Amino acid sequence: MTTLTVRFLSLARPAVVAAACASLALGCSRFGAVYPPRPAAMPGPPMTDPAPSRLVVHVSVSHDALRSALDAAVPKAGEGDVVLLGSPRHYAWAREPLALRFAQGRLVLGVHVDARVKLPLKTFEVPLDLEIAAEPVMNRDYAVALQSVDVKASSPARSLEVANLLGGVFDALGQAVRAQVEHFTYDVRPLVGDAYTRLVRPLKFPVGDAVGCARIAVLGVEAAPTIIADGLEKDLALVVAPEVTFPCADDASAPSSPPLPPLPRLANVASLPTGPFTLSVPIAASYEELARAMSAAFTGGKLFFSKDYPELFLASPEVYESQGLVVLKLHLGGAVHAMGIDTDLDGDIFFTGHISVSDNELSVPDLEPTIETKSLLLSLKAAAGTTAIRDQARTALRLDLGERLRQVRASLAGDLTFGGKDACFHGAIDKVELASVFAHGTYLRIYATINGRAEATMPCAAPILGASSPPATP
Repeated sequence: MTTLTVRFLSLARPAVVAAACASLALGCSRFGAVYPPRPAAMPGPPMTDPAPSRLVVHVSVSHDALRSALDAAVPKAGEGDVVLLGSPRHYAWAREPLALRFAQGRLVLGVHVDARVKLPLKTFEVPLDLEIAAEPVMNRDYAVALQSVDVKASSPARSLEVANLLGGVFDALGQAVRAQVEHFTYDVRPLVGDAYTRLVRPLKFPVGDAVGCARIAVLGVEAAPTIIADGLEKDLALVVAPEVTFPCADDASAPSSPPLPPLPRLANVASLPTGPFTLSVPIAASYEELARAMSAAFTGGKLFFSKDYPELFLASPEVYESQGLVVLKLHLGGAVHAMGIDTDLDGDIFFTGHISVSDNELSVPDLEPTIETKSLLLSLKAAAGTTAIRDQARTALRLDLGERLRQVRASLAGDLTFGGKDACFHGAIDKVELASVFAHGTYLRIYATINGRAEATMPCAAPILGASSPPATP
């Protein structure tokens, strides 16, 4: 039962007391009012229920990086035995550095080899030219590999004798190089794995006196077809389910927490959305945390709202949901000194309205006192104005999350920028915006959208994203 008790100092004269009671229409007893009922308590933390989104990363492997990796994978010299003229003959070879080009969607390697073949009466020194064509793919283990390998061997020495005697050497060398190329891999798992670890690590950030936690569950990783453009380019998408909770749930980084799940295997898909990505992030906030953030607008726990009666104050805000409306309960207290009356106000008043979000600010623009509270405040018009209290309550319930979202934006951009000389990852968060808010029985669910871009380069190169992260707060 809502109560408002008016207590008079014992030194007041009886006539004055009677006049005060009549003027306030309260009598000298407790005044009761029916307030909006609270919803039934529900166990467990606020629910976010995130929907999957795709965080798209453009990966590029440069021409020089790929050529160097292939050059390191193929031996620079070798030897073996081949049957010539009915007997095994020993041969040895050494090659020059590989040349790399691209043609018709395939990777083409060219290499010059000098081979020596020992025969009973003579040692042949024969130049060979090998051309290896293959299709680059990325397998499920995040390794760039080559498939459909085709090797052609030819020699500038066109004599019939060489062609007849050394044909087996050509085949042997071609098969040896084919085996090396077919087993070649260029591993991008370390870079993708580092990004994965950074994303799934909980991120804490303050909102007033409350502390929120952002978590991103990685549900899968998808890869679009490879594009060949003087190097390899490919779009990867981390399928994520991001969420934010107020207050933080269990800290996943604590020693007692279970280990992070392994990086999901790569899934090659026909296509992915290209360009900037958009994440939909549900934010679940308990009403207790909203009340704590609202208390930040109070000085010493009190909000003094009346110029005519400077000792009147609002305190102890409580917020909950009732029948689709947000209910604000405030304690109204303080002394009134007027017309020779010393009066103490001590009770609770209630306001209701619809919570909304605009320009990254939560507010209840239609907050109004309940019928009972309005009647009560009108009876107190000699002591406090209904409009003044309502306006102060509306102001106190405005929660500007712009600066906090700025901090989240800067932190996310920092987490998406890392790496070293061999490979690096660049992320840019262009915008973080609150889109909508819904009042549930025991918590609020707010939806935020994050727009950004990400790229990975091998080797590390200057980002092509362009700077969009906000400057550091002074």
